[in-house]
Amino acid sequence: MPEEPTLQLNPRKGVTYHVVAGILSGLSRLLFRPKVTGRENIPLSGPVLIAPIHRSNVDFAFTLFISPRKVFFMAKDGLFKIKWFGSLLAHLGAFPVHRSAQTDRESMKAAEEVLRQGQALVLFPEGTRKEGRTVATLNDGAMFIAARTGATVVPVGIGGSHRAMPLGAKIPRPAKIRIVIGAPIAPPAAEGRVSRSAITAKSEELRAALEAVYLESLKG
Repeated sequence: MPEEPTLQLNPRKGVTYHVVAGILSGLSRLLFRPKVTGRENIPLSGPVLIAPIHRSNVDFAFTLFISPRKVFFMAKDGLFKIKWFGSLLAHLGAFPVHRSAQTDRESMKAAEEVLRQGQALVLFPEGTRKEGRTVATLNDGAMFIAARTGATVVPVGIGGSHRAMPLGAKIPRPAKIRIVIGAPIAPPAAEGRVSRSAITAKSEELRAALEAVYLESLKG
């Protein structure tokens, strides 16, 4: 069987990136006045899995403010069907994941590929959007990927996005946003294969850290 093509990633912030990101960040500053604490906790090189809380569809917009490096994220392949729009998304760091019966497996493979190329990947460890101040038990997906790629994991709390665009809302509304970036967490490691129990223990460490930075972000 022929090898699947390697995911094409461009870590450089080109002209298109700066123009589109500038417009988005300008609108975000106008609507949300984001304040960021802890940018220094995201390493400037090497594989990094950025793990934000997920309370709103606008959470992705705030990844523009968290690091000087370009960050990558998954997007539904349908968004790339309009050529010009797909091109803009790709310049911003999005890459398509195809919808199919194997979507989760494809997503995991794509996430691993981004990290194996030494890039920064945004991955919501809660999966879908949640509600409330607490973080429920996470599945092991994020830490499983970290174990396979050696990526550092960084929890990110985004306070106020649930007010900016709550579940069911069609358009965002003005709201003050505070982003708190927590201390980096080392990936699960062992001589040989990392055990499932070690990965689960690291997932709980991430859950606790994510809840802590989220509660801190809500104070702003």
